[in-house]
Amino acid sequence: MDPVVVPRESHSLSRQNISQEALRVLYGLKEAGYVAYIAGGGVRDLLIGRKPKDFDVVTDATPNEVRRVFRNCRLIGRRFRLAHVFFGQTIIEVATFRSDQTPDEADEAQNGVHHVTSDDGVIVRDNVFGTPDQDARRRDFTVNALFYNIRDYSVIDYVGGLADLQARVMRFIGDPVVRCVEDPVRMIRAVRFAAALGFTFEPLTEQAIRAESGKLALANRSRLYEEVQKLFFCGAAQRAYELLRDFGLFEILFPEMGSWLGPKSGTPPCRRISEALRQVDEWRQAGRDVSPALLFAVMFGGMHEARAGEMTAQGQHRGLALHSVTLEHFGGLTDRVQVPKMVRYRSAEILASQPRLTAEGGKRAKPLTTRAFFPEAVAYLEFTVRLTGEHREALEYVRTLPWEPSPEHDFVPGRGRDRRPGGGRRGRRGKSFRAPRGEAGGTPDTGGGDA
Repeated sequence: MDPVVVPRESHSLSRQNISQEALRVLYGLKEAGYVAYIAGGGVRDLLIGRKPKDFDVVTDATPNEVRRVFRNCRLIGRRFRLAHVFFGQTIIEVATFRSDQTPDEADEAQNGVHHVTSDDGVIVRDNVFGTPDQDARRRDFTVNALFYNIRDYSVIDYVGGLADLQARVMRFIGDPVVRCVEDPVRMIRAVRFAAALGFTFEPLTEQAIRAESGKLALANRSRLYEEVQKLFFCGAAQRAYELLRDFGLFEILFPEMGSWLGPKSGTPPCRRISEALRQVDEWRQAGRDVSPALLFAVMFGGMHEARAGEMTAQGQHRGLALHSVTLEHFGGLTDRVQVPKMVRYRSAEILASQPRLTAEGGKRAKPLTTRAFFPEAVAYLEFTVRLTGEHREALEYVRTLPWEPSPEHDFVPGRGRDRRPGGGRRGRRGKSFRAPRGEAGGTPDTGGGDA
């Protein structure tokens, strides 16, 4: 099929809105005699007036040929072989056009290329090089398969992406069921793009996601962690959560949380997590940093607080209970989403510090001002005050405290026994989570190990 080629005078995409680093890669490949396009989200976003987060380049040059063109290049990847071209802190990712055809064994033996799927149909390796039209057809969504050609500044569309972009529709390329099965993470990406762009779903795409949502459990745990961050930091976390619940994907990602929320929407726990993600969106829109640890603290805080309340009723100190239930939940969650240990411990610290932040109107919070997580703990308190109206006096007071982080007071998993909370030796009681007067408690034993 011949592509739709939109000449420069008939589209709104301008080189002035493409980063200088991406242009240097495009022109470098062009001058070396290769075809080079901007592809995917960069083209999509520029055509609808959004600022792209980054620019990806596709070319007919192989990864080794790209490395010969650019000395500031490094090849990465096993599942997908890619070239990264470095310009200081900026990296331009360069991929070779890939085929949508599986090579036979003779081609694999001769060319050393690979297209391997698991017994479940999930692609585990795919380094089969192809042509621009094949590359476009093997991408996930039509609106992500548009190319910008640096040779004549045209936009190239092989799959009807321009029409779907105009209609604001998310549509899988090819058979939607096959696309979900061969890479289940695509279902999370579909939700992210639809939420962030305000798009709807083409009916067959929507049906496939609903039918194959259970396949998400087969996805790589580390990839799911990365995609979860992208999803909830896309600027439309609240809408993304609603779509995840609607498609039955949330329960696959977070089984315990899904069970705690229950099947119905509109319940107090559901409203709390929705408000938490709305808060994340507002923080991001205001330019405030939101770490993964703070994201997970506000997302899961309602469930953790409820479980800690049960332990507190049995005589456990609330700070210790919050720390314990948070780490216990994350320990089970790693079977589905591989949350790094550092993030788990930071989330536990944010939650476990709340009783001290609110005790005596915040007057007992000063020892926490030397801890790296103090601003995140205050942000969490800000959210709960907004949610419940309680502890406003404590929030106003802790906001006046200067943050003076002291590295020796922060526990870093795997860096030695002396870097436990409070900075003491193994077994010593620390200061940061000491129980209020008259209550039993001490520093949570957060253990060791690599992050």
